[in-house]
Formats: sequence, structure tokens, C-alpha cells
Amino acid sequence: MNDTTSKKAGKILLLFLLIGVGFCIFLGTIFYNIITQRQLPNFQAKRVESAIRGSIYSADGFLLASSKKVYKAVVNTYNIDPQKQDLFVSLFSAYSKIPKSEIESKLKEKGNVVLSYNIDSKSASYLKQLNLKLNSLDVFRTYEDSNGNIFKYGLSVVESGEMREYLYDDTMEPILGYINKLDDSRITRVSGVKGIEKSFNEELEPTSDMLMVGTRDIGFNVILNKDSIFKDRVDGYDVISSIPLKLQKKIERLVDKNKDILGAKEVVVGIMEGNSGKILSLASSARFNPNAIKIEDYPKLNANAIEYSYEPGSIIKPIIYSILLDKNLINPSEIIDLENGRYRLDNFYITDTHKLESASIEDVLLYSSNIGMAKIAQRLNAIDYNESLLKFGFGKDSGIDLPYEKIGAIPDSRRLGGEVYKATVSYGYGLRTTFMQMLKAYNTIISNGISYEPYVVEYLLDSKNVKYKINHESPQRILSDKTANIVKDTLIKVVSDGTGRTAKVSGITIGGKTGTAHIAQGGKYVRKYNSSFFGFAKDDKGHEYTIGISVFEPNETEAYFASRTAVPLFREVVELLIKEGYLKVNKAQ
Repeated sequence: MNDTTSKKAGKILLLFLLIGVGFCIFLGTIFYNIITQRQLPNFQAKRVESAIRGSIYSADGFLLASSKKVYKAVVNTYNIDPQKQDLFVSLFSAYSKIPKSEIESKLKEKGNVVLSYNIDSKSASYLKQLNLKLNSLDVFRTYEDSNGNIFKYGLSVVESGEMREYLYDDTMEPILGYINKLDDSRITRVSGVKGIEKSFNEELEPTSDMLMVGTRDIGFNVILNKDSIFKDRVDGYDVISSIPLKLQKKIERLVDKNKDILGAKEVVVGIMEGNSGKILSLASSARFNPNAIKIEDYPKLNANAIEYSYEPGSIIKPIIYSILLDKNLINPSEIIDLENGRYRLDNFYITDTHKLESASIEDVLLYSSNIGMAKIAQRLNAIDYNESLLKFGFGKDSGIDLPYEKIGAIPDSRRLGGEVYKATVSYGYGLRTTFMQMLKAYNTIISNGISYEPYVVEYLLDSKNVKYKINHESPQRILSDKTANIVKDTLIKVVSDGTGRTAKVSGITIGGKTGTAHIAQGGKYVRKYNSSFFGFAKDDKGHEYTIGISVFEPNETEAYFASRTAVPLFREVVELLIKEGYLKVNKAQ
């Protein structure tokens, strides 16, 4: 073999070796791709839309409280071209309605800056369009940080949570309540703290966010098909109150006016539908705006109609009277000695405003005799006394659908075994009740002896407008129908002939009882008072309402007696119920 042939053979061998190496590399590449996971582009997309808290409506259909989504706008200051920052500020201010000075101040920070957390849905949509416009105008530039990372971000507008809005400011407060903000892993949520917002927090809270997962299109939108995942958005239930907004606002104007006239600390009015537990109004002069709670509002955050207990004074007398009557321990026509208005019991004296030598037991109630009540209360044994007060709802919660209700306090059977406690409780001292307990107790008499659980929420409403009625405790008979009617007739006489005469309204049947109670501070009674009038108003068409008025701490240097404070307001409330069509006047009466 000559050299030429040898070289030729060597070249052919080298060629085959190269082909063999190349083939091995080819096979190795195929094998590597088979055994390793391929990093393909992500063709999946996920979209989440947050559900929001349910709304609260009045009985007459007005929206009282609602939630709306809010968004935040974020920009990285390093990506804004310094030459075009003024343009950015001008356009962002025009689209967001945020003052230029506020934006300029925030842009002094470096890095990611939140320009606003409270952008509404409409403005958020506009700002997303603005981002496209700003990019087309080259407002944003790339930026390289100290680590050599290059990035370019535009204007980011993302959901930040929900905002609770109260459309009528302080109306229906503190019954409506307020919320607190809570941060979860993604957005800001809200939760009820007081009032209806608290007691129905679980029902108002959103059930589930909307979730869409599936193959994406070129615009990164989820394509819905049989392989995609879709979970519908379920907002919280709407809560429908039993209180009509129009009536509530007008009652609130009355309590505000009377608070100023009387120099009172607070005035509370409650209206309960007869023969049910439905509250038509629960108004206080101590209100606050939940959209902007201030430090000076803190004392007003509690609903004193249920969270404040006090010695009731003489408004307790019809309750004790009805207990005695139902147990056949008194006869209304029986005459008892009233000691000329001054009676010694144990080591203290009981006095009457109306100094009478004697009177019938019914007149004891008509003229609000402490002496008469103290004497007839001795006929109750201790166990019956305590149990009867409990049956009427004292010493326990009323069942109203509001949080943090106080239960007050009543003496136990041991204490009620003594003459003094039997006496003092009978005219409203030595026990503590709440406004709502007293309203419920009077409604028991007005409702023919049947006790109803009071409520301020009528029903729930879901997103498909399906109503869910709220379940309440079954009504309980406390007094016989006969006893209740006798006491009602006596309450009517209190207004026609007794201490409540200024409550009379022509063409409407009205009954009730006054009460003016000393306030104890530091273990002794001081020159401060709570005055009240509780009763009812009914017409000939079957409309009947239990009404309670309490004036807490009216000006003690002026007229502070209930007949001068609570009773005139009671009359104004009845006249308003007539004007608003809740009561129909009998013109022949």
C-alpha cells in the first residue's frame, strides 16, 4: 500500500469517527430530552375575583351600609423618566382626582411607591387605560440596579380590598354598628365590631371568591372549557332591618331636639310593634358617623338601650302590680292606708309626692304611691318575687339580636325575703334594668300577657333574592289575658286621670307610666336623675305600639320629672306615628 492509499484510508476512517461521534451526541441529546423535564411555556392562567361583604338595608328598602372594592396604584420611581415626571403627575392626577401636590410628595420616595389605596372600580379601570397611554409616550424607562438587574415596570393597579360605606352617616347608630379592617394574605377585609355589623358578622361575611383556572389565550385570559376550573363568587348575605329609615330619621330629629332642650346626657326612644317583637325604631341622641369615627365619639359607640343598666324608678310599678294581680294577691278596688304620704319601714322613711290618707290599690298605681307599692309588695313571697321578675325578662338578656347586651341585676330570693328589698324593688330601687328589658316587659302587658323576643333584623337575602326569615324564640305567656287587660286599662287611666295626663292625644288610646329615678354615685344618691315614660298607643284599626322613652340625666336645676321631660316627647312620638300613617285617628273619639 503506497502512501497515497494510506492517507486516503486514514481520511475515510476519520470521517467515520466524526460521523460516529456526531451520532452519539445526537442520541445523547435525544436521551437527555427524554429523561429530563422539558421547560415549556406556561399556557395556564388563573384569575381570582374577591367576594365582598353583604349590605344592610332598612325595612323600607334604603341601602344603609355597603361594601365596594378598592384598588391600589403602585409605581416604581426608578422607572419614571425624570424628564417626563411632570407629565406622569399631571395625567395621574387627572385620572385619579388626587391632588398633584400629594402625588409629587409620594414620588420623593425611592422604589415601589403606593400612590393610593382607595381607588374605586371606575377609576381603577381608567388608570389601567392610562398605563397603556403612558407606555406609548415612553414615560417609563428601563432601570439597572446595583446588582445588574434590569427591570421596567409601568403603573400597576391591583385590588387592595374592600371599603365599607355608611350612606346616611350617623343615622341608626349605634344600632347599625361599625367595622374594623383586617389584613389577610392578599387583600384587606372588614369585620363587624358593634351593632348589627357584629351580631350578623358571620352572615354578612363573603362566602367564597371567584376562581378561574384554565388554558389561556394570547391575551392571558382564561379559556373556559371542560378542562378548566370555575368557582363562582358568593358575596355575603344582605341583612334587612325591621326599622324603616324614614321613621327612624324623624325619631332621631325628635331625640336630638329634646336632648338640647332638656340639657340631657342622652335621650333614647324605642317603638315595638304590639303582639310581636319587631322593633320599628330604636333611636338615641348619642350617635356617631361610622365613616369617620373620632376620639370624642368613643363614649357613643355603645348602644345604651341595651348596654347600660340603671335603677328604673316608678316605671317598674305596673310590672309588680301585674304580678300581684295575676297571683290574686290584690284587688284593685281594695282600700289601703297611705299614711298621709310618710311611712316608716325598718330604719328609713318612704315618702309620696301625692300625700294621701288612703286610696284604692288601683289608685296606688294611678298616683304612683311608693308607700302603697311597698305595702302590697309584702304579699309576695321571696321565691315568687324573684321568679316573676325573671319571667318578665329582668336579670337576663332580652334576646334582642344585638351584641354585648347587659342583663342588669335583680335581688336573689334571700334578699327578697326581707321587707326592705320587697318594698324598694316595688318602686324601682334595689334592682337594675336596661331600656330594652323594660320595653320588652311593657310589651308583654300590651300583648295580652305574652312575651315576645325583640329584634331589629327581619330577614336575610342572598344573591338570588331568596329570603331567609330569622328564627326567634317562641312567644311565652307570662300573664293571663285577663290580668294583662286589667293592667292596660289602669295604664290608660294613668294617662287620663293620673301622672301621665300630658301624653294624651285626641283620637288615640294611650296608656303608660312615668318614672323619675335618682342616680347613685359613690354609694349614695346624688342630684342626678333618669326620667322615663313607658306605655302604648293604639287606634281603632288594630294598630298598637309599645313605646319607651328614657331621658338620661336631664338638667337637674330645671324640670327633671318625667311628666316634664319624657311624657311630652312620648306625645310627640305618637303624633309622628299618626303623621306617618302608623296610627289612624278616630275623629269621633
